[in-house]
Amino acid sequence: MIEALGYDFMQNALMAGMVASIICGVIGALVVVNRVVLLAGGVAHASYGGVGLAFFLGLPMLPVTAIFAVCAALLMALVTMRVKDRADTFIGVMWAAGMALGIILLDITPGYNVDLMSYLFGGILATPRLDLYLMTGLAAVVIAVAVFFYKGLWAMSFDEEFARARGIPVTPLYFIMLALIALSVVMVIRVVGLILVIALLTIPPQIAEKRTSSLWSMMILSSVLSMVFCVSGLLLSYQLDVSSGATIIAVAVAGFALSQLLNRIRT
Repeated sequence: MIEALGYDFMQNALMAGMVASIICGVIGALVVVNRVVLLAGGVAHASYGGVGLAFFLGLPMLPVTAIFAVCAALLMALVTMRVKDRADTFIGVMWAAGMALGIILLDITPGYNVDLMSYLFGGILATPRLDLYLMTGLAAVVIAVAVFFYKGLWAMSFDEEFARARGIPVTPLYFIMLALIALSVVMVIRVVGLILVIALLTIPPQIAEKRTSSLWSMMILSSVLSMVFCVSGLLLSYQLDVSSGATIIAVAVAGFALSQLLNRIRT
């Protein structure tokens, strides 16, 4: 198993997993604390329209998908804040529309020969160096924005009414949070794919939430857990010659089950 680390594709995959893990820890904590998993799922599936658009236009996938996902996230944020009682319906519509648009654009793309499964279930072993640089750049942007707006995001996450009473701009922060989620989703898609992206954004933070006392510590522990799951899943998938994205999530699910078992034993 150790000899696998000598290959360039495995080194790129491990680096991509590390970058995605940091993002999952930081943004996943916000997803879990704010209870916006459904909304994050809507953004993830709607972003598939960006994948189709990128290939249809012959442009780099990550930048185009990132812009598309951010636009979809901001639209969802706008609608869900105005009509909260119908938010789930609109998210479902955006979810389906993004997937349909992506598939149609891929179908009509001249000379289309893209491995669809790599975007649905992950293609971390095929991460090119350019995508790794783009992922790192996006990660730096996400972390910088999250750190800069940390106090406001923290206040909004735990008590929205208190935050408004203190004069914190909750509405702009909500839009910023959704934009960060969109950028995170685009990066994690490369690691575990569209179908499994929400699992990596929610399982590590969910485990960390029970074992930490602050949002910062939750983000840090979640990032560490994501790294453990990614590295373990990646090496295991190489050893067993199975899908890397699905294996990473299987390891994460096993970690979640073990965490739940330990919680029951302690109580």
